[in-house]
Amino acid sequence: MTKQMSFALAAAVFALALPAANGGKSAASEREVVLRDGIGAFTAKAESGAPVTVAYLGGSITEMNGWRNLTTEWLRREFPKAQVREVAAAIGGTGSDLGVFRVGHDALRHSPDLLFVEFATNDRGKSTETIVRQIEGIVRQTWAKDAKTDIVFVYTITHHAVPEYANGGTQPTVEAMEKVAAHYGIPSVDFGHRVMAELDAGRLVMSMKEIETAVPKETPERDKVLAEKLAKEGKILFAKDGVHPAMPGHGLYLKSVQNLFAKGKGMKAADHAKKMKGSPVDKMNLEQAKMVPIAPAMLKGEWAKSEEMNKNARFVSRMDEIWETKTPGAKLSFAFNGSHCRIYDLLGPDGGQVWVTVDGKRFEKPIARFDSYCTYHRMANLLVFDGKPGRHKVEIELDSAQPDRQSVAFRLKDPKTELAGPKYNGTRFWPGKIMVVGDVCK
Repeated sequence: MTKQMSFALAAAVFALALPAANGGKSAASEREVVLRDGIGAFTAKAESGAPVTVAYLGGSITEMNGWRNLTTEWLRREFPKAQVREVAAAIGGTGSDLGVFRVGHDALRHSPDLLFVEFATNDRGKSTETIVRQIEGIVRQTWAKDAKTDIVFVYTITHHAVPEYANGGTQPTVEAMEKVAAHYGIPSVDFGHRVMAELDAGRLVMSMKEIETAVPKETPERDKVLAEKLAKEGKILFAKDGVHPAMPGHGLYLKSVQNLFAKGKGMKAADHAKKMKGSPVDKMNLEQAKMVPIAPAMLKGEWAKSEEMNKNARFVSRMDEIWETKTPGAKLSFAFNGSHCRIYDLLGPDGGQVWVTVDGKRFEKPIARFDSYCTYHRMANLLVFDGKPGRHKVEIELDSAQPDRQSVAFRLKDPKTELAGPKYNGTRFWPGKIMVVGDVCK
């Protein structure tokens, strides 16, 4: 089944399963949409019939077929004279720590008229200070390129956050991002309030308690069976794993986006350039974040361009090229002048672990390029330095030992046999780019 067919089937399931009660104004809290300066520039351009580009920056909930596709299709119906172009710039299992470095390459180079930013779920557990610096960096990079671009923050909800919405509350990540939104007049849409309204009314099942994955495997045929079963009880399914919505859950998200456009109808275009002239929320924000290619001269030991990984269009479209080593002792060495540095790389079932040394001081333990989601390979980032601006020397060396694989065992049918096989054994490291706030130097 093609992706287009799968999405069409899932959309049909959504239309079948979503009760009419979800469409009313009472289904969503008044806190669902905070309009602020609105999206007048985008709507005016779309209403004029000019071509418009909508970019979606986020994690797996935005990468998967769902609210992103539904929103684009709705915008095409809402603005029939305009040609609406979609830029899918989301990567599953990643947060704003990677997003702030890749927003230029993945979204801004396409000159979006509207940028949706979705990281509330994947930034969970990070400090307010960290989130503010990263999210503000995304905003300031966007408006430094084009101050006419409208931005919208969207906040997804998972079963983990349900208690936080009790009595009209919200998530700590949302509170952090709202500091940036309020400062810059950016509209925000908290999807959680509409979902909670349905849950509290007994019309929604939050989770079927399936095992969560960083990049969900979409199963529209099974979604259809579950939707039909719950429909007999007058209910809809939010998400099989409580995190990645089934189509009815994405349908609720779409209604929240539609509420934003309804509330903002007729608003004039805001002058975002004025907001860039004032003081930032945090002067240490990552506005200057950039990605730099890895030069062959930085590599010592046995390295090669990763033929297997470079065939994967999903990786190449983000990283351009990927280096690979599986030889312990191989090193990536470089210097940078700045305050923050990461490596854009991959995690995978055969990933190794690396020792990081900055300015002659080695980290206390090696960092695994493997985690509990690693039944497949996915994009990630490795934090190298976050501290005092200046010139810093970095050395990353592949360790001889591989990380413990037991954290992934609960996902396997036969853990003992599978973990002993070739898929889960190896000491590979796949760096693609150096991400720096500052400049890489000699």
